[in-house]
Amino acid sequence: QVQLVESGGGLVQPGGSLRLSCAASGSRFSINAMAWYRQHPGNERELVATVSKDGSTNYVDSVKGRFTISRDNAKNAVYLQMNRLNPEDTAVYYCNAEIRFTGWSTAFEYWGQGTQVTVSS
Repeated sequence: QVQLVESGGGLVQPGGSLRLSCAASGSRFSINAMAWYRQHPGNERELVATVSKDGSTNYVDSVKGRFTISRDNAKNAVYLQMNRLNPEDTAVYYCNAEIRFTGWSTAFEYWGQGTQVTVSS
Protein backbone atom coordinates (compact mmCIF):
# COMPACT_ATOMS: atom_id res chain seq x y z
CA GLN A 1 0.00 0.00 0.00
CA VAL A 2 1.19 3.51 -0.88
CA GLN A 3 0.16 6.85 0.57
CA LEU A 4 0.86 10.31 -0.86
CA VAL A 5 1.19 13.07 1.74
CA GLU A 6 1.08 16.72 0.69
CA SER A 7 2.29 19.85 2.45
CA GLY A 8 3.12 23.49 1.75
CA GLY A 9 -0.25 25.11 1.10
CA GLY A 10 -1.38 28.30 2.77
CA LEU A 11 -2.44 31.93 2.40
CA VAL A 12 -0.24 34.33 0.42
CA GLN A 13 -0.59 37.79 -1.08
CA PRO A 14 -0.68 38.35 -4.85
CA GLY A 15 2.84 38.23 -6.25
CA GLY A 16 4.02 35.90 -3.51
CA SER A 17 5.40 32.37 -3.68
CA LEU A 18 4.68 28.93 -2.25
CA ARG A 19 6.37 25.56 -2.59
CA LEU A 20 4.21 22.44 -2.45
CA SER A 21 5.64 19.03 -1.56
CA CYS A 22 4.27 15.52 -1.99
CA ALA A 23 6.01 12.35 -0.81
CA ALA A 24 5.06 8.71 -1.31
CA SER A 25 5.47 6.22 1.52
CA GLY A 26 5.44 2.45 1.30
CA SER A 27 7.64 -0.28 -0.11
CA ARG A 28 8.26 -2.44 -3.16
CA PHE A 29 7.13 0.07 -5.75
CA SER A 30 8.48 2.40 -8.39
CA ILE A 31 7.01 5.67 -9.65
CA ASN A 32 6.52 6.52 -13.29
CA ALA A 33 5.01 9.93 -14.10
CA MET A 34 4.04 12.43 -11.39
CA ALA A 35 1.74 15.43 -11.66
CA TRP A 36 -0.03 18.29 -9.91
CA TYR A 37 -3.72 19.04 -10.37
CA ARG A 38 -5.89 21.79 -8.93
CA GLN A 39 -9.61 22.22 -8.41
CA HIS A 40 -11.67 25.37 -7.88
CA PRO A 41 -14.97 25.02 -5.98
CA GLY A 42 -17.67 23.65 -8.27
CA ASN A 43 -15.26 22.98 -11.15
CA GLU A 44 -13.53 19.94 -12.56
CA ARG A 45 -10.04 19.02 -11.52
CA GLU A 46 -7.47 20.66 -13.84
CA LEU A 47 -4.08 19.27 -14.80
CA VAL A 48 -1.44 21.88 -13.92
CA ALA A 49 1.94 20.24 -14.50
CA THR A 50 3.53 16.86 -15.17
CA VAL A 51 7.02 15.46 -14.82
CA SER A 52 8.21 12.18 -16.31
CA LYS A 53 10.65 9.79 -14.67
CA ASP A 54 13.55 11.29 -16.64
CA GLY A 55 12.59 14.83 -15.61
CA SER A 56 10.84 16.17 -18.71
CA THR A 57 8.01 18.57 -17.86
CA ASN A 58 4.79 20.04 -19.25
CA TYR A 59 2.58 22.87 -17.98
CA VAL A 60 -0.85 24.30 -18.58
CA ASP A 61 -0.54 27.65 -20.40
CA SER A 62 -1.82 29.70 -17.47
CA VAL A 63 1.16 28.77 -15.25
CA LYS A 64 4.00 28.66 -17.77
CA GLY A 65 6.91 30.80 -16.66
CA ARG A 66 5.59 31.02 -13.09
CA PHE A 67 5.41 27.41 -11.82
CA THR A 68 8.14 24.77 -11.81
CA ILE A 69 7.54 21.07 -11.20
CA SER A 70 10.42 18.86 -10.09
CA ARG A 71 11.00 15.47 -8.48
CA ASP A 72 13.46 13.70 -6.23
CA ASN A 73 13.46 10.01 -7.08
CA ALA A 74 15.56 9.09 -4.04
CA LYS A 75 12.85 10.56 -1.79
CA ASN A 76 9.86 9.46 -3.92
CA ALA A 77 8.76 13.08 -3.90
CA VAL A 78 7.41 15.71 -6.28
CA TYR A 79 7.43 19.48 -5.77
CA LEU A 80 5.67 22.49 -7.24
CA GLN A 81 7.39 25.86 -6.92
CA MET A 82 4.80 28.58 -7.48
CA ASN A 83 5.96 32.15 -8.10
CA ARG A 84 4.13 35.39 -8.94
CA LEU A 85 0.89 33.95 -7.64
CA ASN A 86 -2.41 35.63 -8.49
CA PRO A 87 -5.97 35.15 -7.16
CA GLU A 88 -6.83 32.87 -10.10
CA ASP A 89 -4.35 30.34 -8.69
CA THR A 90 -6.55 29.87 -5.62
CA ALA A 91 -7.60 26.20 -5.49
CA VAL A 92 -7.09 22.90 -3.76
CA TYR A 93 -3.95 21.32 -5.19
CA TYR A 94 -3.58 17.55 -5.50
CA CYS A 95 -0.50 15.52 -6.34
CA ASN A 96 -0.77 12.41 -8.46
CA ALA A 97 1.63 9.52 -9.01
CA GLU A 98 1.55 6.59 -11.41
CA ILE A 99 2.93 3.66 -9.42
CA ARG A 100 3.97 0.16 -10.37
CA PHE A 101 4.33 -2.40 -7.59
CA THR A 102 7.10 -4.97 -7.66
CA GLY A 103 5.93 -8.09 -9.50
CA TRP A 104 3.03 -6.34 -11.26
CA SER A 105 3.00 -5.03 -14.82
CA THR A 106 -0.05 -2.80 -14.31
CA ALA A 107 0.41 0.77 -13.05
CA PHE A 108 -1.99 2.40 -10.58
CA GLU A 109 -2.78 6.06 -9.95
CA TYR A 110 -2.58 7.41 -6.40
CA TRP A 111 -3.72 10.82 -5.15
CA GLY A 112 -2.63 13.06 -2.32
CA GLN A 113 -5.16 14.38 0.19
CA GLY A 114 -5.16 17.89 -1.27
CA THR A 115 -3.74 21.14 0.11
CA GLN A 116 -5.44 24.55 0.01
CA VAL A 117 -3.70 27.45 -1.73
CA THR A 118 -5.33 30.84 -1.25
CA VAL A 119 -4.01 33.99 -2.93
CA SER A 120 -5.62 37.13 -1.54
CA SER A 121 -4.75 40.61 -0.35
